[in-house]
Amino acid sequence: MAERRAVVPLKIFLALLFGVLVMLQAFSLPGQFAHMAEESPHLAHLRWPMTAVSVYWVLCVQVVIFCTWRLLDLVRDDRIFSDAAMGWVRGILWAIGAAWAVLLGVFLYVGFTADDPGLPLLLFLMVVAVAVLGLLMIVMRALLRQATTLRSDMESVI
Repeated sequence: MAERRAVVPLKIFLALLFGVLVMLQAFSLPGQFAHMAEESPHLAHLRWPMTAVSVYWVLCVQVVIFCTWRLLDLVRDDRIFSDAAMGWVRGILWAIGAAWAVLLGVFLYVGFTADDPGLPLLLFLMVVAVAVLGLLMIVMRALLRQATTLRSDMESVI
């Protein structure tokens, strides 16, 4: 029952987060990189690639939020241990994997072109953190699959 009571507040916070991310995508990121190009003309050539990559990462987070929202609907309806949940978990895994692949590319590009170790180190930390998150989701998917199988086996016995 406690899980079901947490669904509504969690959905409220997910909706707020999604809204902030839309504002970030539409206004803040493009504006920030335009300002960067004006302030640092030697970095102006990075304006559009940085904008595109940043908006892409935010889109990946939005996909995770949407899939989580759908999983919460299944929790509310007591259907989380069903095959329907697997599709939404797969969506989360694909979004994390897609974000990680681009992050790895950015890390490699910056790592080979940087003259200061600070940013490559930060990017390496992010690559590892997102990899851990993805691997954790793979384990959680396996647990969900086992619980779904167990529940369906128990229902067939009853």
